[in-house]
Formats: sequence, structure tokens, C-alpha cells
Amino acid sequence: MPVWLNDAVFYEVYPQSFCDTNGDGIGDIEGIASKLGYVHDLGCNAIWINPCFVSPFKDGGYDIADYRVVAPRYGTNKDLCRLFAKAHAAGIHILLDLVPGHTSDQHPWFVQSALPFTNEYTNRYIWTDSTWTAPRDFRCVSGRFDRNGNYLVNFFSTQPALNYGFGRVTESWQLPSTHPDCLATRDAMKDVMRFWLNKGCDGFRVDMADSLVKNDDDKRATADIWRDVRTMLDRDYPEAVLVSEWSDPGRALRCGFHADFYLDHEDNGYHALFRRRDQATGEPLGFFSRQGNGDIGLFVRDYLRRYEDSKDYGYISFITGNHDTPRMRRTYDETELKLAYAFIFTMPGVPFLYYGDEIGMRYAEGLVSKEGGYERTGSRTPMQWTRGPNCGFSDAPADQLYLPVDVSPDAPTVEQQAQDPQSLLNTVTQVIRLRHANADLQANGSFAVLYAQKGAYPFVYRRGELVIAVNPSAHQASAPVDTRGTVLFSLGELPARSEHETSMAPQSFIVVQP
Repeated sequence: MPVWLNDAVFYEVYPQSFCDTNGDGIGDIEGIASKLGYVHDLGCNAIWINPCFVSPFKDGGYDIADYRVVAPRYGTNKDLCRLFAKAHAAGIHILLDLVPGHTSDQHPWFVQSALPFTNEYTNRYIWTDSTWTAPRDFRCVSGRFDRNGNYLVNFFSTQPALNYGFGRVTESWQLPSTHPDCLATRDAMKDVMRFWLNKGCDGFRVDMADSLVKNDDDKRATADIWRDVRTMLDRDYPEAVLVSEWSDPGRALRCGFHADFYLDHEDNGYHALFRRRDQATGEPLGFFSRQGNGDIGLFVRDYLRRYEDSKDYGYISFITGNHDTPRMRRTYDETELKLAYAFIFTMPGVPFLYYGDEIGMRYAEGLVSKEGGYERTGSRTPMQWTRGPNCGFSDAPADQLYLPVDVSPDAPTVEQQAQDPQSLLNTVTQVIRLRHANADLQANGSFAVLYAQKGAYPFVYRRGELVIAVNPSAHQASAPVDTRGTVLFSLGELPARSEHETSMAPQSFIVVQP
């Protein structure tokens, strides 16, 4: 396990929307480099950059046409290597986004695979044995090429699935995961990883990590791939990190990943904390909604199971949001966000902060889909730095921006919030600083629930020797827990504390050293 990961706090950068330095309306690598000081001062010591490689951008860059070349709109490979060096000098690690499950249909591998004669790349992708074979259990595309077959896709028609084989072979056109051509796909992806690791990259966030081998119900064949990758990393790049988009840490971490995202799925504890709503009325039912109708028990049952199943193998990664989900600000006000983020950054594991969440950027409603974003587009608008033109994102004319900026008079900006000691930005910075200063709050610090009652508030938990209590509701709430001691951090009014009870004010949070 790379030691640096224990104290890591990640900042996710959507490159096209972060900072534009050449005036073309699209963010770039130099823009990221120019803001490393901001990231460092925020307290984030690691960055995850969404795909920045050559692409036709039918899915925001997740349709890669060349894994080894930076897309010209972002800069060059030299720019990215300079970013690695500058980040390392500032004590910041950089993860790139690895998309191993599919490529663009413009990737040279696929161009060769689509030819009607056998070649080195014929089986690099998954093709049926006839244009008339269209399996119902898979997404496939027909009639685009001279090759007599349909190709499987993972998502859009322009994203052909790379061939890692099948766990259960049920048709003649399916290859087992141990077939030499499927192993060649695995080796090709390892070569891509080596290429960037050798240039200074510190690891990868892995897109849809569990989806490589098809008909792999128990994920054993997919697990073999990632264990093989981890063996390579441990041998040749022992400080490199793998973070999976799997949302099943007990399985993902046993497969070789160092951390796994705790994503917003409707049946899990993350959803119960922040996103749950009554499907009929829309009433907020998240535990961190001020209405106070949440159930912490839904979270505790799900999270404790995952935590106990995975803590000996790696880390769970809480997120404030990401490029695929509506920003939390869509339904939460600033006070609710402060409490939610204070919780996220005091939990075990390796947290990820999505760019702009630290200032409460809004989800932009009603935008036309951009580069395959669809409803995700509203979470991908430009970072809001200043009150100046385009919120300081770009010098380009407003109608040439990648996406429009928030033009509301009260649009939050870094410039404005940096000057307000009580702002969301400064609150996030204080909590992250507290995390760095206390080993008990870092990734592998111990965790225990002290008070969590179904339908009740507050929630009280222990990290190492520290006791943390949060009451997100707009009502007074008490717990039969002793939280006396030195208050290291607080939000809202301080609670009334005795040997037998802690009575918390509405929307309050404390971290106590007993």
C-alpha cells in the first residue's frame, strides 16, 4: 500500500471546465498547472484528472482514440509531463483516468479490427460471427463496416467494447478470458499504464473497473486481470495507486485496487445520507437534509458491512460529487453542504472533492447536452474563480465557452468566498486541515459508531481517540453519549455536554478530543 495514500485528499478536475489559459473557451493542462497553488492551499494533495487524451469527444473524452497522446485542445504530452513535475514539487500527486473497457471507434485498433480480413486486431474488440447475429443480452451495433459481424459496445455506439473475453462462453463468437487474444488486450492496457507511469503519473482512477470480462457473474475473471495489474505495480511502481469505479470495496480491494468509490446508488448508504427522496412527493429523506426525515440506520447498516469487509485491504472513497452526478448544491443550501462535507472529510478512507463543490457551485438546469453529457452536463460547467468576465474561467467570448458559466448575481466564486471566514470554501479548507493534522482522521484511522438510532438524530462516531457528533436537522437533538473534552472543530452552536448526554443545537457539528 503506497504510504502517501493514507493522508491523501483528492481534487477531481474536469479538464475542459477548470481553467482556460489560451482563450479558446476550453480548459487546458496549463490551466490546471496555474491553479496548483489553489489546490494546495485548499488542502488537497492529490488530483484526479478526467480523460485528457485524443478523442472525438462523443462522451466527454471517455471515448479515447489514442491513449498515449494528450488531446490538442488541452495541450501536449510535454505540458502534461510538466504538470506532473510541478505538482510533485508542490507535494501533489496526479492520477490519470484509465478507460480500459472501450475505446472510440476512431482508435487505430478498432479501425483495423473492423476490416473484413484477419489481422493482429481482429479480436481486440468483441464481434459477433455474422451481421445477422444480434444478441439480446448485449448492446451491439450493426451495419457500419464491411466486416461480417456486429460489434458490442459498453455505452454509446461510438464506444466499442475491448475484448477481455467471457467468463461463460455461450456462443461460438465468444472467447474465454484466457484466450491469447484476450490476454493481448490486457497486456496492451498494461503498456498504456507503463507509458504514463514512466512519465511521472502517480496512478490511475479506473473507469468501470468491474465491466471488462463479459458473462463474468462472480467477477472472478475480471479480478484476475486487476490482480495481474497490481502485481506489476507492486513490482515496478510500488508508489502508484489504483482507484476503482466499482462501488463494491470488499470485492474491488481484494482484486488489487487500493481504494474504491462509494457512489450514489439508490440502495446504498451514500444515497441514504445525501440523495434519498420520497419517490411520490419528492420530500427530502437524506440524513443530511435539514428537514430531519432521514434514517442514519440505512447508512450505518450498509457502510459498516462494507467497511468491515474491506478495511484490511484498502480504502473506501467518499465523494462530494463527480462529473456523472448532479451537484449536491442542487438540493442543499450552504449550511447543509458544510455539515455534509465536514462529515465526508472526517470519515475513514480516501475522500474526493469535485471541483467547484468547495464553493457550492450549482447544478445548471436545462442545458443542452454537451459531448454526450445529457443530464450530466449541468455538473460540468466552468469553474467560477472571480466576479470578472466568464467568472475568471476564460478570456474567450461568452458564446465560445465550452459550457456557459453561472451568470446569477449570487454565483459563488473563489474570490468572494476566500474573503469570508465563514464561507463554504473556508469551512472545507479548515476541515481538510484538521484531517491532515490528526492521524486519527486519516484514511486508516479506526472507526466506531457511538450513537445511531433509526429515524433519530444526532449521529455520533469515533475516529481513533476523537469523538465526532453531527446533527444535520433543523431541530434540537440529544444522544446519551459523553462528548466532553476539547473541541477541535465545530459548526453551529456548541452542544450542551454532560457525562451522560450531548444535546446538540440544530445543524451543528463537533470534533472533540476527550
